[in-house]
Amino acid sequence: MKDVDPTTLSADDWDELHFPRPEENDFDRVVESAISRRGFLSGVVAFGSGAAAMGAGLLTSTSAQAQSASRFAFTPIAAQTGGAVHVPEGYEWKMLMRWGDPLFADADGYDLTDGGPVEKSDRIFGENTDGMETFAFQGHELIAINHEYPNGKINLPASQEGVPASAGDVLKLQNLQGVTVMEITEGPEGWSVVKDSPFNRRIHHNTPMNIVGPAAGHDLLKTEADPTGTTSLGTMNNCGAGKTPWGTYLTCEENFNGYFGSSDENASYDQKVAEGFKRYGLRAESWNGYELFDPRFDTSKNPNEPHRLGWIVEIDPTQPDSTPVKHTGLGRFKHENAEVTLAADGRVVVYMGDDERGEYLYKFVSNGSYQPGGETESLLNDGTLYVAKFNDDMTGAWLPLTPEATGMEAADISIFTRMAASAAGGTTMDRPEWVASSPVAVEAYCCLTNNKNRGVKPNAGGDDTSANAPNPREANKYGQIVRWRPVNDDHAAEGFDWDLYVMAGNPTVHSDARAGSANVNEGNLFNSPDGMVIDSTGLIWIQTDGNDDNEEDFAGNGNNQMLVGDPVTGEIARFMTGPNGCEVTGLAWSSDLRTMFVGIQHPGSNWPDGGTPRSSVIAIKRADNGLVG
Repeated sequence: MKDVDPTTLSADDWDELHFPRPEENDFDRVVESAISRRGFLSGVVAFGSGAAAMGAGLLTSTSAQAQSASRFAFTPIAAQTGGAVHVPEGYEWKMLMRWGDPLFADADGYDLTDGGPVEKSDRIFGENTDGMETFAFQGHELIAINHEYPNGKINLPASQEGVPASAGDVLKLQNLQGVTVMEITEGPEGWSVVKDSPFNRRIHHNTPMNIVGPAAGHDLLKTEADPTGTTSLGTMNNCGAGKTPWGTYLTCEENFNGYFGSSDENASYDQKVAEGFKRYGLRAESWNGYELFDPRFDTSKNPNEPHRLGWIVEIDPTQPDSTPVKHTGLGRFKHENAEVTLAADGRVVVYMGDDERGEYLYKFVSNGSYQPGGETESLLNDGTLYVAKFNDDMTGAWLPLTPEATGMEAADISIFTRMAASAAGGTTMDRPEWVASSPVAVEAYCCLTNNKNRGVKPNAGGDDTSANAPNPREANKYGQIVRWRPVNDDHAAEGFDWDLYVMAGNPTVHSDARAGSANVNEGNLFNSPDGMVIDSTGLIWIQTDGNDDNEEDFAGNGNNQMLVGDPVTGEIARFMTGPNGCEVTGLAWSSDLRTMFVGIQHPGSNWPDGGTPRSSVIAIKRADNGLVG
């Protein structure tokens, strides 16, 4: 461990390094022969044969697609490998905000050579942009944007090699994360932030929060600083996002575990706490050294503090003085995003993925119904949390996570949701990331981004991760998107039918299941679908966070990108590519639908200005100012 630079590791690789699975297990002996043994080309995933798994009559052949009229208003672009952003002919992009740009006039002159003064680090646009949503409010255009994690090697002085050397360094990194809410406006030169707008706000690791729902006040959420277990400080590792029907922003806490360590490697914990630490990936040393300077992140001193993270947080962007709220009714895990829709009777449904190899897909259904202007807090807490069970016959069921089904108390189900899902018998998935529901059809989709451990190692809870119907490829490098349709066209229903909308792959390299589904071809290669949003016409915008080395299995993939898919024809086309090394993540539209805001996270080159790489949000428009898409 000591010879590995933690600042270069992804959250998944950090977990893998510190929580290695057994080298030998029941799956090892089948890995080499798995693909041929399972008969991928003639069985449940029979690409091009009209198999049920791919949606009979939906994913037509490439030639059939070419004969049908495309709904795409652009000419698809080629894969790119350079250090620039590319969009189709007839479109243009401009910068909206970069890490370090000021939200307030007193933050001008931010120094990118050492991350700038700690005193101004909560007055600027944060680091590593991710999920986002826009809001129109009384003539103001607002946007809320997540900042997933810091990059110590550029946020701190270069001589420190990304390692905090003081409490001030830790505070700076804490301030650069969380959420930005800001007002934006469009002028002759494009979109810009309204500096000093009363709506501008930074929410970070030390922002006061309220805790509500079934786990609020539980002993496992109480600390010396908060003996009530109902208030906390901060939100972190904010990944995907969501938007409620009543106009609030949902930010999702993902890989919180890596921020905690212990000054006492021999510290002992209550059995329930210790089991939770193991399942959620906490250990004695953090990846960024917070625990060395901030005792809140030292589990030997504050063993309950990690239980106060891993939630979905609601923020009202229109009320800058409001206190964010952590909703424990939505469960605690590594939340990717929160896709909110309504059931047939007006009940609130929230779809959520737990972004770790072999974890689960969830749904929450409220007991009460949404009424415009009515009370809303209970709608995200008073209800039932479910885990998805996918059957081989293309049906599925949402299994309720209740005390009867799990043998756990209600508060423990909220705090240790992963254990509850295991007990209920959910289907282990290939890193369930963004979920999107269609506004024009009663159906939803989930990006299953990849899973090198599928069929190789169990998950952190020891659950079976052998290949299954929605995750049919062992040692899955490419990822897939699963789609489901609830019975009776009701998102609150406990039953559903499902298929695979697309399986990413590389048909220029492989001729087996690794080639991907019939709607993947040499012109639209991609891997690791991650972000996903469905627009008002039903088109599916897919963003990637995968391997961009363009070698061997990934030859021809180019840089990470954004594609658009037509769920009617199965056609998928490349719309945009980011600079090398980046993840393309986060997507929202202006209220007039003529601008698309897109996030560029951790660019590997010196994008966008030729110097320090800066995560940014760009605005994409059509040159004729038409609707984007």
